[in-house]
Amino acid sequence: MIVVPVYNMILAPEGAVYLGMDQIRRSAGDKGLAVGERVVFVVARDNENYNEMKPDSFYPVGMAGVISEINNRGYVVIKLQYRVDIENVEVAADHTIRLTMARRNDIEDMDPEVEAEKLKYLIQEMRDYASGFEWADSAEYWLKQIGTIGMAACAMSPWLEIDNEQRYAILAEDSKLRRAELIEEMLYDFLEVGRITNEAVSSQQKEHQQMYREQAIKRQIEHLQRELDEMHPENVTDIQRFEQKIAESGMNETARKEAEKVLNRLKQEGSQSAEAGLLYDYLDFVTGLSWKKEESHHIDLEEARRILDEDHYGLGKVKDRVIQHIAVMNLKQQQSGSILLFVGAPGTGKTSIGRSIARALGREYVRVSLGGVHDESDIRGHRRTYIGAMPGRIMDGISKSGVSNPVMVLDEVDKLSVSYHGSPASALLEVLDPEQNNTFTDHYMNVPYDLSDVLFICTANTTDTIPEPLLNRMEVIQFSGYTPIEKLQIAKRHLVPKSMESMGISSEQMEIEDAAIETLISGYTMEAGVRGLRKCIDTLCRIFAVKVSTDPDGKIVVTPDEVTAEMDTRPIQHSKILPAPKAGVVTGLAWTPVGGEILYIETMFTRGKGELIITGQLGDVMKESARIAISLVKTMFPDSEEKFRENDLHIHVPAGAVPKDGPSAGIALTTAIASLVTGRIVDTHIAMTGEVALRGAVTPIGGLPEKLMAAERAGITRVFIPEDNVFDLKDVADEVKEKIEIIPVSSAEEVLKKTGVFAIPGGVLA
Repeated sequence: MIVVPVYNMILAPEGAVYLGMDQIRRSAGDKGLAVGERVVFVVARDNENYNEMKPDSFYPVGMAGVISEINNRGYVVIKLQYRVDIENVEVAADHTIRLTMARRNDIEDMDPEVEAEKLKYLIQEMRDYASGFEWADSAEYWLKQIGTIGMAACAMSPWLEIDNEQRYAILAEDSKLRRAELIEEMLYDFLEVGRITNEAVSSQQKEHQQMYREQAIKRQIEHLQRELDEMHPENVTDIQRFEQKIAESGMNETARKEAEKVLNRLKQEGSQSAEAGLLYDYLDFVTGLSWKKEESHHIDLEEARRILDEDHYGLGKVKDRVIQHIAVMNLKQQQSGSILLFVGAPGTGKTSIGRSIARALGREYVRVSLGGVHDESDIRGHRRTYIGAMPGRIMDGISKSGVSNPVMVLDEVDKLSVSYHGSPASALLEVLDPEQNNTFTDHYMNVPYDLSDVLFICTANTTDTIPEPLLNRMEVIQFSGYTPIEKLQIAKRHLVPKSMESMGISSEQMEIEDAAIETLISGYTMEAGVRGLRKCIDTLCRIFAVKVSTDPDGKIVVTPDEVTAEMDTRPIQHSKILPAPKAGVVTGLAWTPVGGEILYIETMFTRGKGELIITGQLGDVMKESARIAISLVKTMFPDSEEKFRENDLHIHVPAGAVPKDGPSAGIALTTAIASLVTGRIVDTHIAMTGEVALRGAVTPIGGLPEKLMAAERAGITRVFIPEDNVFDLKDVADEVKEKIEIIPVSSAEEVLKKTGVFAIPGGVLA
């Protein structure tokens, strides 16, 4: 008896097993092989090495059979007979296996006719499956040899994709009916999976054949198309046009490879594919960009200055800084330099001067509005995996300019917002950083682009809302408000001619007197810039366009009285100096987004319990300033403690519907409360601005030029400013400094002395 270990093999009674000669000789040891020799198969639990098998390596049920044929082609046929229970397994030193066994009887619960019927259907299924292959004839001969379900299971065992446990379950099953059902399930499952696989392979082959045919046809079409193009050069396909543009674009290596990859996809998928439009749009955008570096050329500073003066009146400081920037570009032979940030009130010319700079440099001009942008993709672009993907605003502006070195104005950078889509301000860090923007990668393009030659100019109304990392990358240039004289010149030189031209009115038909323009400036606008003035002039021209159209040969001269009579808005009531001075009232100065304005600090004692009443919609900063002012006055005037204890102090700032806040009213609050306590009146022609510290020092403030212009407009003749703000006086217009006496102060004590509120013997404050 020869014991043969097997693994992952189906063994069923009445089946047959084909073993290689070497395998059975290794199990037989010194025994010879002969037809009729008994063979017992034991099933290994794991796929162990033959030399490492142990007594517990086998399942308890095996299969007994007999050698029915020793083939001269190198294999032995064992006819399986019955199942056995394995007992007392021993593995000898030569790795042969000895055991004792007992026959394991089957449960005879299957009708022979049922078995024959099952075998008939099973062979028919296998015959149908084999009919789809070239080896169907040889399979037919093999199928005719199968006489039992067990033979079918053993024959198909090498191809069934089931594990060792499932194969052993067939051997261990005592019920002949259940064993036949298990074999049927496995064979039918294999045949169905094989049939589906064959269908899929056949379908794929057909698709591949069709694809190869299409490619061959396309190559033939391309060959014929080239011949046609040589005959008719004007008829060039999109593919050829993109090939030519990629070759001539001067792209960097990364961009060229990406463009060629997308172009190949477009070739393969054809113009009728779902992605053809997206691929075409990408290639059209990328090849439409200017990839070649523009040569740096010398810029005539005098001509640049002439262009700036021609387009804008005033803004001397800004123009000087721009000329300095151009001079540095000339010396370094660079296309760009530091990032300029123009900060100022609306209508002061921040955006329009960008166009003038582009004209002075001889470059293309692009404006990108960033107001309200809350999605990082607006800056970096959308990835092409999204439907409706498009490049970001930066690369879109580059594309529209048609050059690689435009002057790009990024408008309203202070109005960027943050959302769950990311931070656009953070995305701008790479754009505006000269160390990084030479390899800026837009998500839509997915390739680096050099932005180092672009001259970026940013605009903002205030720097308060600009993130610090972004602000650090820019050089801030303040745009002060225009004086009335500057506004008059701007209106005469630019606004009136443009408005009359847009209305179709010539200078022979209409003239606006300077006094009429001054009326518009003083009575109908309240701004640091000239945007509101332009609207007023447009309105005035529309009104008189009716009269011009009825009498085209006459000439209309617009006077101040006609302005007042014809304008459809009420004149703006600017704050003026109080006609009747009163103790406890002091004039302060405030900065607003549209320029400066004067405001009155009014104080009053009322019967009460020492409470503080603040009205006028004052913010937290001004409320804190009021409390500091009260403490200072109590310190400077010890005798006033009783007044504060027995009365309520009411502080009011008029125009209660307008919120007010900011660190600049401290000295005005201190002076007003001191005036109330002492009963001494402060001259109404005096105004002041500055914050105060608890130690009595007057600390610096912002917006000084706008505040001084508001004081001059209101008729103020003397203004107290913090001593630390003297440096800012260089930004104040000369005509304002000529009309106002500006007095720098360093302490509250100094202000009270100079306003005559109280002269403190020897000084109380440090």
